[in-house]
Amino acid sequence: MKILVANLGSTSFKYKLFDMPGGEVLARGGMDRIGDIEEGSLHKYRLGEGNEVEQPCLLPDHATAIDEALSRLTGEGAPLASVGELEGVGFKTVHARSITGVVELDEEVIGRMEDFFRLAPAHNPAYVAAIRQFASVVPDAPRIGCFEPAFHGNAPLRRQLYAVPWHWYEEYGIRRYGFHGASHRYAAEKVLELEGQSRLRHINCHLGGSSSLCAIKDGVSQGASHGLSPQGGVPQNNRIGDLDPYALQVVCDREGISLDRALEICASEGGMLGLSGASNDMRDIEERAQAGDERCVLAIEVFCSAIRDYLGAFVVELGGLDVISFTGGIGEHSSIVRGQVLEGLGFLGVELDPACNDSVHGEGTLHRDGSRVHLRVLTTDEELIVARQTHEKLTS
Repeated sequence: MKILVANLGSTSFKYKLFDMPGGEVLARGGMDRIGDIEEGSLHKYRLGEGNEVEQPCLLPDHATAIDEALSRLTGEGAPLASVGELEGVGFKTVHARSITGVVELDEEVIGRMEDFFRLAPAHNPAYVAAIRQFASVVPDAPRIGCFEPAFHGNAPLRRQLYAVPWHWYEEYGIRRYGFHGASHRYAAEKVLELEGQSRLRHINCHLGGSSSLCAIKDGVSQGASHGLSPQGGVPQNNRIGDLDPYALQVVCDREGISLDRALEICASEGGMLGLSGASNDMRDIEERAQAGDERCVLAIEVFCSAIRDYLGAFVVELGGLDVISFTGGIGEHSSIVRGQVLEGLGFLGVELDPACNDSVHGEGTLHRDGSRVHLRVLTTDEELIVARQTHEKLTS
C-alpha cells in the first residue's frame, strides 16, 4: 500500500512516500522557509536510493509546496506513474475540537479543525489547506489525521489541568493537551531501543520552528510543555510561548487594538522574531549573534532559559533523569542551543562532551564516557509513526 505522509510545520513541509506495511521509503523530501518570498525556498528530495536533489523554488504557501512535491513524485523515473496510485495520505494533524487519536479527515473533522483555528493559527489553517489540496488532486486516496495530543493522553491528570473554574475544564475542554506527539513518541521508542532498557526517565527536547519538551517515563508521556494550544510553552519561531494573560489587556488598552488582533500578533510577530527583531529562523539569529547583534544574543538566551525551566520541572516530575534527547531542526543542528541548554548540569549527572556537541548534526551522542545521564541527538522519523498509524486505520 503506497501511503504518502504529510508533515507540515508552521514554515516547513516534509513528506515521505512509504510502501506499507513493510515501511520501505520510496521517496522523501522537504522544504522550509515556506512563505519567504524574498529569500525563496529549497526543495531537497530523494527518489528511491538515488542521490539527493536540491531544487530552488518559490513557495508562497503550503498548497504550492504540495504541488511541487507531487510534481517530483510522479512521471518517468519517479515512484508513482500518477497521483492516482496513492492509496492513502496521512497527516500529522495538530488540534481539533473534541477529537484526538487517528481519524479519517472528512468534512466534519475538518470543521472541528477550523473551530480551533484560533488555538493553532500557525498549523490548523495550513493543514486544512493541505487536506483540501490533496482532496482536490488525489480525490480517491483516503486522508487520515493522526492528531498530536494522543501521545500525551496517559499523562497524570494533575499534569493536564490548569487552575481554572472547574466547568471551564468540563464544558470547554480548557486543559493542557501537549503536541508534537509523533516526534515525542518516536523519541520515546527509539531511546528505549538504543539504551536496551524498558525503564527509563527521559526528557525529549523537540526544538525547531515549533518547540516543546516532553517528560517520558518508561516510554509513556508524563506531561509536555505545550498547553491548551501550540502557542504556549517555550518561545517558538514567531509565537510567544508562555505569557501572563493580563499582558494582553495592557497591550489592547495602550495600542487601541482588539483582543483578536493582539492574539494574531502573539502568533505571528512574537517568539524568536519578536525577541531578535531580525528573523524567526534560528540559523539567521545565530549568525547575527556571532556577528555581535545583542538582541539576537539575548533571544537565544531567552529561548534556552525557557527550555531549562521545563527541563528542571520535568526532572522533578520524573524523580531523576537517565536520558536527554534532542530532535527537530534546531535540536539536531544547533550546537549553540544544545550547549547553552546543557551548561552547568553536572549536578544532575550530565557531562557534555564539547567536541561531540560541535560535530554532531543529526544522529549521535553528546555525552562524555562515564556520564550518568546519556545525551542523544535523534533524527526523528515522525513520518514513519504516521505511516504506521495510517496503514493500521486503513486496514483495520
